[in-house]
Amino acid sequence: MSNIAVIQTGGKQYLVKPGEALRVEKLEVKEGEKLSFDPLLVANEDGSDAKVGAPTVKGAKVTAVVTGHGRAKKVTVIKFKPKVRYKRKAGHRQEFTALKIEEIKA
Repeated sequence: MSNIAVIQTGGKQYLVKPGEALRVEKLEVKEGEKLSFDPLLVANEDGSDAKVGAPTVKGAKVTAVVTGHGRAKKVTVIKFKPKVRYKRKAGHRQEFTALKIEEIKA
């Protein structure tokens, strides 16, 4: 097992590995900047036993670089009730931040 970690951002949890590209909820960070995620929920470095936090692993962190920002494909939401002439249609495009994971320090 290689280096892995579980980070939490935007109310979601992500399993990450070094060199991996990842899309997360939009973060207010400029493109090209580095950021770190700490504390981690789970960390595993050099294939050793995984450290599972209760609730977090102290001293562990993941560094990543922002590769860009964007908006996902449109999701169409339709509400319809038969026989009462009720129909609503709305679209939504979620904004995201693209990251590249650089290293995991456990």
